[in-house]
Amino acid sequence: MTARAATPAFSRREGVLACENVSLEGIATRFGTPAYVYSRRAIESGLRAYTDALRGRPHQICYAMKANSNLAVLDLLARAGAGFDIVSGGELARVLAVGADPSRVVFSGVGKTEAEIEMALRAGIGCFNIESVDELDVVDRIAGGLQMRAPISVRVNPDVDPQTHPYISTGLKQTKFGVPFEVARDLYRAASRRPAIAVTGIDFHIGSQITQVGPYLDAAARLLDLVDQIEADGIALAHIDFGGGLGISYRDERPPGAGELVAAVLGLVDSRGHGRKTVMFEPGRSIVGHAGVLLARVTGVKCTEARNYVIVDAAMNDLIRPALYDAWMEVVAVRERPGTPLLADVVGPVCESGDWLARDRPLVAQPGDLLAVMSAGAYGMSMASNYNSRPRAVEILVDGDRVHEVRRRETFNDLFAAESTLP
Repeated sequence: MTARAATPAFSRREGVLACENVSLEGIATRFGTPAYVYSRRAIESGLRAYTDALRGRPHQICYAMKANSNLAVLDLLARAGAGFDIVSGGELARVLAVGADPSRVVFSGVGKTEAEIEMALRAGIGCFNIESVDELDVVDRIAGGLQMRAPISVRVNPDVDPQTHPYISTGLKQTKFGVPFEVARDLYRAASRRPAIAVTGIDFHIGSQITQVGPYLDAAARLLDLVDQIEADGIALAHIDFGGGLGISYRDERPPGAGELVAAVLGLVDSRGHGRKTVMFEPGRSIVGHAGVLLARVTGVKCTEARNYVIVDAAMNDLIRPALYDAWMEVVAVRERPGTPLLADVVGPVCESGDWLARDRPLVAQPGDLLAVMSAGAYGMSMASNYNSRPRAVEILVDGDRVHEVRRRETFNDLFAAESTLP
């Protein structure tokens, strides 16, 4: 078992992988597979890394709930004081369902609908991160019609390369996200003159799975230049939102820790004279990524002249990151078995050649064995689908020696409960 699998949340006990104090074999026997298993201890530790680094400073952590939006996860984070970064009305509904404070919510995303904007205004969210001139017009019109003032910041696109996968790079000029740096100052001037708009801050987010501090600091320096210009126009900004996207180690990446990132950003903020402003971050993966695994059971081993395959009951519909991003996910045996490893691809039953979870892995595996896909707490279940009419997996949250089913496994009837045939 590698160092990445041996975490405080997941470790071996008498040769069997456990989540906190609970054997993953026992969870699979009780709840079946595929199954997502999360550690409460790891989730709370992930958030605490940020809050500890920001202690004594005006700050707000808005968890990027697209990483994992299970209600139990949101409830834990809300109890610990986190706010939320949302990108849809459905995500706002989840925040409200766990009784979290909507004033600690920021609403990002380029495609907010009028219905979502009205829903967010009525809920009393903390801030809209505005991504275009047209969006400002819509928010202004809806807020005016409700006789309300909409709190906004502008998401500025700093045109900084985050040096990550192109699908999750969001801070470059050619992406769909944010307002171009060159027009942001004029947009703030326009926003400040609208009676239904309350300018509260400024925001950027440059991407996901970022493994270096440099891109953050480059973007932050550009943003602080803009803050100086905006405030020179007489527009006061109460907060600066530095986004999220801090990466984790899936294989051999060496990303900075949350404390290192926060310290570097705060050092820059202080050096520019903005230490009294509220500092905001929007972490997702770095809070929940290492807190979860995907359990899968081996259904067969297939050897051909070209390749060997370990076939499991989890598939690309359960975890799409490998197929979508060519992402490397660590796969380990829950119970280590003696023998000569077979170099094999770990694949699922979906009818796509892209249905693979891992390639070229040395594994000792037989039908019936359990495998764990490590660091699957982020962008696993939240991106799952019913492709091939496969019910989505059960979700389990472990708290010490207690096991909670926080989402039941879907049934076949669930798959078509909302459908109907023609009369």
